[in-house]
Amino acid sequence: MKNISKILSILTLVLLITSCKNDKSLQSYLVETSTKEGFMTGDLPVSSVITAKADVSNDVKETIKSIKKINVVYLPKTAENEAQYLSEKTTLQNIFKDNKEYKNLMSMKAKEMNVKIYYSGDTDSIDEVIAFGFSDQKGVGVARLLGENMNPAKIIETIKGMDFNENSPSLKQFSKMFKKN
Repeated sequence: MKNISKILSILTLVLLITSCKNDKSLQSYLVETSTKEGFMTGDLPVSSVITAKADVSNDVKETIKSIKKINVVYLPKTAENEAQYLSEKTTLQNIFKDNKEYKNLMSMKAKEMNVKIYYSGDTDSIDEVIAFGFSDQKGVGVARLLGENMNPAKIIETIKGMDFNENSPSLKQFSKMFKKN
């Protein structure tokens, strides 16, 4: 009986040690930054930002419906927060480097920003698309598009068939984040 008790204790300890990873996830990062000073955060409902053009196929309309929301976290760069900017940039780089769930889709430079696009899920059924960007002049941020069974080919077709509602209060607030003061 003592041996069974010892074995169960050891198994419990092993389970606890292996289940408690110190790896930071993107989800935990998004939650933590929502309360940090200096960050701009928000959830954008897709319906307030994107609508289908009238003459698009039902596939495009269904693809738009498969996109649920967009999470955004952004730290504008200032002269006072240089150390915080570098720390947050490194934290996000490590999240994407260390987490095998995120697959690199592409990297590019756009308007002084280094941007990397990642996705999670299968190539024919994506669960999320993540844009991570940083600039020594503008700041660091991440946007996560969440959906269900998003098809990459259909998303590309959908992008061609979308109207971005520039008058949307959500989109106006979001775009203000990236304007230089």
